[in-house]
Amino acid sequence: MNNFKLKDTILKLGESDSAFAEIFKHGTMSIEIYKPVKIDHQQPHSQDEIYVILEGKGRFFNDGEWSNFNKGDLIFVKAGAEHFFQDFSDDFMTWVIFYGPKGGET
Repeated sequence: MNNFKLKDTILKLGESDSAFAEIFKHGTMSIEIYKPVKIDHQQPHSQDEIYVILEGKGRFFNDGEWSNFNKGDLIFVKAGAEHFFQDFSDDFMTWVIFYGPKGGET
C-alpha cells in the first residue's frame, strides 16, 4: 500500500514504546513519525533528513544553530549533524524523512 493516513500512523506510534514509528520504506528513503515526550534523545544520523512539523512548536538545534519552529514548518538536517528539539509543546509531532546515501548527498 502506498497511501497512508495520519490517524493510522498515530495509532501505530501509540502501539510501540518508541518515540518513532516507521510507516514507509523504499530504497534509501524511510518515512517515520516522531513524537518525543519531554526530551528529544536523538543522535546524529547517517543520512540526510527532513522534518515536517505536524503539530506543536518549540526550538530546534541544528549543527550549531538554534531556530524556532511551528506547525507546518520544514527543517532540513544534513547527515552527521548534531540536532535536537527542545522546549517543545506537549502536542509536538513531526514527520521524519530519511533519504540518500550514508554520509548524505553531495
